[in-house]
Amino acid sequence: MAEKKNYITSEELSKHNKPGDLWISIQGKVYNVTNWLKDHPGGDAPLLNLAGQDVTDAFVAFHPGTAWKHLDQFFIGHLQDYTVSEVSKDYRRLVSEFSRSGLFEKKGHWICFSVCSIVSLFSVCVMGIKCSDSFWVHFFCAALLGLLWMQCGFIGHDSGHYQVMMSPWLNSIAQIVTGNCFTGISIGWWKWTHTAHHIAVNSLDFDPDLQHIPFLAVSSTIFNSLTSKFYGRKMTFDAAARFLISYQHWSFYPVMAVARVNLFAQSFLLLLSSRPLQNRRKELLGLLVFWMWYSYLIASLPNWGERIMFVLVSFAVSGIQHVQFCLNHFSAHVYVGPPRANDWFEKQTKGSIDIACSTWMDWFHGGLQFQVEHHLFPRLPRCHLRKISPFVKELCKKHNLPYVSVSFWEANKLTIRTLRAAALQARDFANPMPKNLLWEAVNTHG
Repeated sequence: MAEKKNYITSEELSKHNKPGDLWISIQGKVYNVTNWLKDHPGGDAPLLNLAGQDVTDAFVAFHPGTAWKHLDQFFIGHLQDYTVSEVSKDYRRLVSEFSRSGLFEKKGHWICFSVCSIVSLFSVCVMGIKCSDSFWVHFFCAALLGLLWMQCGFIGHDSGHYQVMMSPWLNSIAQIVTGNCFTGISIGWWKWTHTAHHIAVNSLDFDPDLQHIPFLAVSSTIFNSLTSKFYGRKMTFDAAARFLISYQHWSFYPVMAVARVNLFAQSFLLLLSSRPLQNRRKELLGLLVFWMWYSYLIASLPNWGERIMFVLVSFAVSGIQHVQFCLNHFSAHVYVGPPRANDWFEKQTKGSIDIACSTWMDWFHGGLQFQVEHHLFPRLPRCHLRKISPFVKELCKKHNLPYVSVSFWEANKLTIRTLRAAALQARDFANPMPKNLLWEAVNTHG
C-alpha cells in the first residue's frame, strides 16, 4: 500500500520563518532546515531572509547539482498549492540548459591571466619602490598597487561564488591570499555581506550594500531611520547624516577614494567579534601578513610626503572598484522589506544595471559589467557572461522586464543623478522651505 503523502499549505509554510523554526520549499517539497541554519555554507542570512517561502529559484542560482542529494534529510512534506510562474519556468530552463552545456564547469584561462597579472604588478611595485628614488616612479607604483587590489578583489569575488581552483582547499587558500594577504580585507566578511546582497538585492533594510548612513543614501525612504535587518541596528538619520547626505553628489567620489578604510575596519570588527566564522585564525594571520608588507613598503619611501601620497593614490585607484560596485545598483529600483522568492528573476533584473563596454575592457570590470547576468547566474564563470547576455535580454523582453545596459559614463551620470535627488530631499527634510505660498494663503483659516 502506497504511503500517504503529507501536504503542507503555503500559509502553514509561511508561519515557520524564525531561527528556531525555519522551513523552506524547493520544487514543491518542504524542508525543515532549522538545525541546518548554523552550518549553512552561505551563512544564515539567505535562509533567514527567505524563510517560510518557496526558494527554488534562489536555490538553483546558488547551488550546483550535487547539492540536491543533501536535501532528503530535511524533507517533511509536499507543498499543496505549489505553482510556478512563467518567468520562473523560463529561468529554470535557462539554468538547466547552461548546466547541460557545461558552462558552470568551464572556467576558461582567465584565472591564470589574473594570477600572472597580480604577481607582475606586485613585483614591479616592490622593485619600483626599492630600486628608485624618483617621486614619479613611486607615484606610478602606488597606482599599480591600486590596480592590483582591484584584480585581487575580482578573484576574491569569483572564488566566493564558485571554485576557481582545482580543489575546494586550494580555492579557500586563494580566497585568503587574494583577500586577506594582498588586500587586507577579510574574505569571510565579504562572503557574509555579499551573499546577503545577492539574496536581497536593493532592499533598503535587508541589503547591506545600500546601508551607508551617514555618508550616502540612494532614497529618501532611508530618512525614516529604517532598521537594518542585516546588522540589527537602526540607521539613524540625524543632523550629521542630513548634512553629509545633502552634499553626497559632491562627496561621492572622495568617499569612494577612501572607502577602503571602512573595509579594513569592518574586517577587524568581524574577525574580532563573537560571530561564528570559519578560518578565523587563518584570516587574522592573512591580515597580519598584509599589514606587514604594506607597512614595509610605506616605510621604504624616503619621506612622509611620499608616504602619504603613496597611501592616498593606492586607495584612490582601488576606489574605482568601489565606484563600479555602486554603478551597478545605486540608480536601480529599490524597495523596503524582505526579498520574496516568488519574484526572484524580477528582483534581480530590476535591481541591477549592466555596463556596456568592449571585450578588451573586461579585465577592467572583472566581469561585473554584466551585473544582471551575474545576479541571475552567480555560479557562472565570468568568461561566459558576455556569451549568455543575449539569452537574458530575450527573456527580459519576453516577460516585459527591464534590462538596463549603459556606458560607464552614463552609469556615472545616473548614479550622481540619484544621489543628487536624495541630497536635495535631505536638505528639504532638514530645512523645509516655504512652497506654494498662494495655496497656503488660500487655505489659511482664522
